[in-house]
Amino acid sequence: MSLRPILTVSEMAQADRDAVARGATVSQLMQRAGAAVARAVEARFDLQPVRVLCGPGDNGGDGYVAASELAARGWPVTVEALASPTTEAALRARDGWKGPVVSWGQDGDERLVIDALFGAGLNRPLDAAVIHRLAPLLAGTHQIVAVDVPSGLSGDTGRPVGSWALSAVLTVTFQARKPAHVLLPGRERCGEIVVADIGLGEVSSRLFENDPDLWLGRFPWPSTEGHKHSRGRLGVVSGGPWRTGAARLAARAGLRAGAGLVTLVSPRDALAVNAAHLEAVMLVAADTADEIEVACADMDAVVVGPAAGVDDAT
Repeated sequence: MSLRPILTVSEMAQADRDAVARGATVSQLMQRAGAAVARAVEARFDLQPVRVLCGPGDNGGDGYVAASELAARGWPVTVEALASPTTEAALRARDGWKGPVVSWGQDGDERLVIDALFGAGLNRPLDAAVIHRLAPLLAGTHQIVAVDVPSGLSGDTGRPVGSWALSAVLTVTFQARKPAHVLLPGRERCGEIVVADIGLGEVSSRLFENDPDLWLGRFPWPSTEGHKHSRGRLGVVSGGPWRTGAARLAARAGLRAGAGLVTLVSPRDALAVNAAHLEAVMLVAADTADEIEVACADMDAVVVGPAAGVDDAT
């Protein structure tokens, strides 16, 4: 079983600290992260000029490493620095970059832009000067690759921290997805998401991606001795003749989910409508709440929609 965790910002920070406690260095983790960004870019884009926007923190350090890795592969790379690095590892990554560094806001012809400004831990809105620089990138024909998350998004909520955030065609994150990668609107703003293993090992998480590995072992597969009465009986209460669609969809879903016997409890004036669209689902006529209660008395589960005209779901 291979569960895919979703790490909050604090859980990811703890995973980094745990890796350092086991002997890794922040610079080593940064090197792996930046190299993963470079590999993802090289695998998805034709060789072309690239501009890497680097912020002052470790996200910017990842950007400097990615720039160095791409340049070593023959890509024309220019770094545009928002500010000088403020962490030791980012400073070391900046010193390792031997290519051109231009001042913030200096225009270039590059259509491919790597956003390494701010990561998932951003906790304040982007400055007006940053938005002023980034907004034309979204309005133009640029392809943006985000490091960790598009700048401006909260890693924990998937929403802009302030009123504005970037969108990307590709986001490279590390070790595991963050909530921003699976929650809207962040999911749409991230584009394609690549999760790169940077060697943190097993990580502790309370959240996991919805995947068959989570529940397949507990799925009630039919046995050779099984029959329809041993797999549960589901009742679905339909609305009137013009409000039957949702009930039929629910009935079919019940069959597909494994219910052994599904009965659609239908008003008499809707019987013909429901019968014309159903095969494996049985039909029972019931118009009043008392009739519905009797029809559903031996059901293991009952679905009552708002269109059924019943005050209380059974």
